Amino acid sequence: MVEAIDYLAPDVPPRLPWHDVPLVRADADTVAPFGRLVDDPDDCEIEIVQWPARGWRPVDAGTGDEGGTVEGVFHTEWRGDVLHASNDAVAGRYVLGWSTDPADARESDTPSAPQRVLLWHLNYHPDGGQMFFPLAGEAFVVPVAPPGDDLRPEDVVALWCDGRRGLYIHPGIWHEGVFPATPAQDFRDRQGRVHARISCNVAREFGVFLNVPLNPA
Repeated sequence: MVEAIDYLAPDVPPRLPWHDVPLVRADADTVAPFGRLVDDPDDCEIEIVQWPARGWRPVDAGTGDEGGTVEGVFHTEWRGDVLHASNDAVAGRYVLGWSTDPADARESDTPSAPQRVLLWHLNYHPDGGQMFFPLAGEAFVVPVAPPGDDLRPEDVVALWCDGRRGLYIHPGIWHEGVFPATPAQDFRDRQGRVHARISCNVAREFGVFLNVPLNPA
């Protein structure tokens, strides 16, 4: 039986080597392998994947993809060295990462704007795509990797979005929430209602934290 992940108490070592993730400016070409940029969030269709057949008999046409979508606000906030997030769409709360090793990270009520996120976890949704649209038009970063369960740290890139448009990612694309390039940001989030999630604890599986920069050099 797969145990539920406690996203507010990540199961990670206190210190690990850092694997540098390349930061790529998001444009039509760089985003194409993972999804697309979004100009109008009201006009962003979410792909829903049909439920897979369990045997040789096929799923009836027009069924297995009727769950639709769910929408809410994805909140992000730096509390000292710790990046917190919550997703109203799926009632989720998370520690997305830290600006330094967890052993040295300190929480604070003072707003901060670190230059990196040390990322411990990635996931993908096999049942549907997901849209993030910045409500204040500020820059943000989304780490992504191509589909397939044989994930490697070197597959991960960080898409830097300037905040003028949102980002849509296809079903099956590895990602982890959305990172603000400011102390706090809110995003309009829309995704498949089923919300199946396949996870990888990068810290435990590969023995590294993914060092995701938040601003172009």
